[in-house]
Amino acid sequence: MSLQELLTKAYIGGSWRAGRGGTFPVYDPATGEEITRVADCTVEDLDEAIEAASEAYSSWRHTTVKQRATLLHKIQVALLDNKDTIATTLTRENGKPKAEAAGEVMFAASFFEWFAEETRRQYGETIPSAAATKRMITVRQPVGVAAVITPWNFPIAMLARKVSAALAAGCTCVIKPAEDTPLVALAFAKVCESVGVPVGVVNVVPCSRGRVQQIGSRLCESPKVHILSFTGSTAVGKWLYSRCGSTLKKVSLELGGDAPFIVFPSANMDTAIAGTMVCKFRNTGQTCVTANRIFVHESVYEEFVSRLAKTMDSELKVGNGLDLGVNQGPIINQRQLERLDKMVRETVSAGAQVVRGGASQGGLYYAPTLLTGVTPDMALAKNEIFGPVAPIIKFSTEEEVVSLANTTDRGLAGYFYSNDLSQVWRVAEALEVGMVGVNEGLLSTCEAPFGGFKHSGLGKEGSKHGLDEYSNLKYICFGV
Repeated sequence: MSLQELLTKAYIGGSWRAGRGGTFPVYDPATGEEITRVADCTVEDLDEAIEAASEAYSSWRHTTVKQRATLLHKIQVALLDNKDTIATTLTRENGKPKAEAAGEVMFAASFFEWFAEETRRQYGETIPSAAATKRMITVRQPVGVAAVITPWNFPIAMLARKVSAALAAGCTCVIKPAEDTPLVALAFAKVCESVGVPVGVVNVVPCSRGRVQQIGSRLCESPKVHILSFTGSTAVGKWLYSRCGSTLKKVSLELGGDAPFIVFPSANMDTAIAGTMVCKFRNTGQTCVTANRIFVHESVYEEFVSRLAKTMDSELKVGNGLDLGVNQGPIINQRQLERLDKMVRETVSAGAQVVRGGASQGGLYYAPTLLTGVTPDMALAKNEIFGPVAPIIKFSTEEEVVSLANTTDRGLAGYFYSNDLSQVWRVAEALEVGMVGVNEGLLSTCEAPFGGFKHSGLGKEGSKHGLDEYSNLKYICFGV
């Protein structure tokens, strides 16, 4: 199979189609140049995709777990075989460094391997009966058609995390990729076609920004869609959640984060600095689990800031993600860049000091930025940053910093560095987040559940729990 040519048409019911709305441009954020134009699908196109998925579900749901596992393994292998090509496409439309893009493709493949194995472990249970004349069991069955709405920051990884679980459970999919990054989703559709995924089981319906609300509404309101899975902003997630009420479909939401990153006095400073670098600057800071508010104890504050600044100088290189050695790409689009710049300017105007960076570098590039003197009431401490900006907040006590960490309506991830064993247990349990990194800045893996508390979403992705979102638990009672 070859993915050398960019795929630009929608993939609906096993065929490649133009969109009824014409086409829309996809830009390279590193250069500002148009890469290509992609099918702009309308509600009518979407309805055909939903119908194709619904028809395919009637047979796909009855495939054996071994058949599904075989196909999922084939998708895994095909993704890895085409890693370089998909990674190049990902870098061109998203801007992330090529090495990170290649890592994302491997990460995506890992979910198909994981759920190929987990599909054979969708166990039910036997329930001891209080009545001698009854026998009780439970079984798991697929939900139905899954609507999958994916983000631009990890366009192949987030697609894979959702679709692998859906297919393993026996669901079919209609995928709506982010308008900034539809090309890797279409490449994924080609992968599915090449390995023999049945017609209609996977459908990809791209659309322009102007049609997003219409497409989202139809996915929410269609009675033939039985679960909606979305990764993106909290505001959009709430809107989608409210629209799903009319059909009472299942909803899985992975929404915005506001991750605290805490450095206690007992922390190993080498480990804490390394963790900050990977947690803050991976994907140019454009991740939902990035270190958003960096709290550093007053006793190690000056050392931490000095060492972090020097490490940023020596390790971060800004530029086109296709260029050798670059590890900081552009911001995804002008809208996001302006939002980031506004927050930094407001924070500096409120009294924060710029240690490194603090300004745009032309085009969509933003200098890796380090700010000190940040307080919890400043703009960067109250909003999800989504950029290469590290605001440092000083704290005095454990009680104070835990309170500050939890003073947010979001609770996706949290991190802290400490070698005090008692403190490790106290803080890990006290943080109001779905995932905690203790002396570790990278959390995501196919084996562990990914998801948050509060306004950071509903449900879990990955792990054995990822199948729960796409299956229903049925109780069967036998009279004997």
